[in-house]
Amino acid sequence: MQLRYNYRAYPDATQRRALASAFGCARVVWNDCLRVRKEAHAAGLPYVTSAELSRLRITQAKRTQERAWLADVSAVVLQQSLRDLDTAYKNFFDSVKGKRQGRKVGPPRYKSKKDTQQSIRLNTNAFSLQDDGTLYVAKVGNLKVKWSRRLPAAPTSLTVTKDSCGRYFLSFVVDTEPDSLPGVETDAGIDLGLSAFAVLSDGRKIDSPRFLRRAEKKLKRLQRELSRKVRGSKNRAKARIKVARQHAKVADRRRDWHHKASTQIVRDNQAVYVEDLAVSGLGRTRLAKSVHDAGWSAFVGMLEYKAALYGRTFTKVDRAFPSSQVCSACGFRDGPKPLHVRQWTCGACGTMHDRDHNAARNVLFEGRRIVAAGRAETLNASWSAGKTRTKVPAQRGEAGSPRKGQPTQAGIPGL
Repeated sequence: MQLRYNYRAYPDATQRRALASAFGCARVVWNDCLRVRKEAHAAGLPYVTSAELSRLRITQAKRTQERAWLADVSAVVLQQSLRDLDTAYKNFFDSVKGKRQGRKVGPPRYKSKKDTQQSIRLNTNAFSLQDDGTLYVAKVGNLKVKWSRRLPAAPTSLTVTKDSCGRYFLSFVVDTEPDSLPGVETDAGIDLGLSAFAVLSDGRKIDSPRFLRRAEKKLKRLQRELSRKVRGSKNRAKARIKVARQHAKVADRRRDWHHKASTQIVRDNQAVYVEDLAVSGLGRTRLAKSVHDAGWSAFVGMLEYKAALYGRTFTKVDRAFPSSQVCSACGFRDGPKPLHVRQWTCGACGTMHDRDHNAARNVLFEGRRIVAAGRAETLNASWSAGKTRTKVPAQRGEAGSPRKGQPTQAGIPGL
């Protein structure tokens, strides 16, 4: 399986200029190739192949006066930008044909230098780890990196990213085998909510930290200061960075909390069952700010890939399952209830229920039923866990740290 490990980089002024040039060249190649394909489609011509685009918009473009500066960056950066465009088109075509699960994917769009995030992608031909702990990137130099932990294996690709507040990150994709944990006898159903972030079937409640709500006062002040600055001025650029840094701080705290909570749940339970919530729909209601502040989708995604990593069973219960309407004691369906009803008494058996705890228990029972029926993806929890090459995509977020007592040696010299 593949994992992604993120590290903070600290380039100097010369390296920042080289990275800015690489970001711009990759963006230009993307836009030029996308424009060629769109014009060919509008004219009724066949789909332009990657080989033809590479010859026209990279190799020959470097010999022209208008695009001569493409030769100032590594050719790997330009080729990977074209490959990313091919991937975007493939995802779009698969979505249209129904081969891709999940939400519909739109066609590729043009990139702008004003986008909140700039990035380039490199393969092993364009970067290498040095003995002094720095990272060499072709035509950029040796980058100073804050190594927070070791890489479990040699990386296969690298993505260099600059976020909206000017921070640089290095994202390594690493091929590794599942690290199965010792088996336990417990399993858990999870009901996600807003008053309590998560309620487990054993009665435990995880309070919602509400990072955005706690930072709103400072964010409002910074955004008022930003609105008063003259557009295009240097003071406005400084104020914008302050707002971006505050938002990044909120996102970092939420991500760190999600990692810790998800890891603890996966380690404590052999099987984890969670309801498949319609987050995109809830994000368009009056509860949108609280829903996005909770970050349910990111949390469920972490549970899923960590279950695959540690050899646990993970199952999503369909969102149409009436977890809040069924009595977990006798199975009687008592009908829908408004959100302000937090406790209710079963009309059949007279059991007093906490709404969230009852829903978590129902999710647990339904998850067990799905697994028993053989409709859950439990390959990583079977006897072959760690022996088969289970296809798990690299996560966009940062992967968890290795467990204590099992140090890894590959990848970073000097640590």
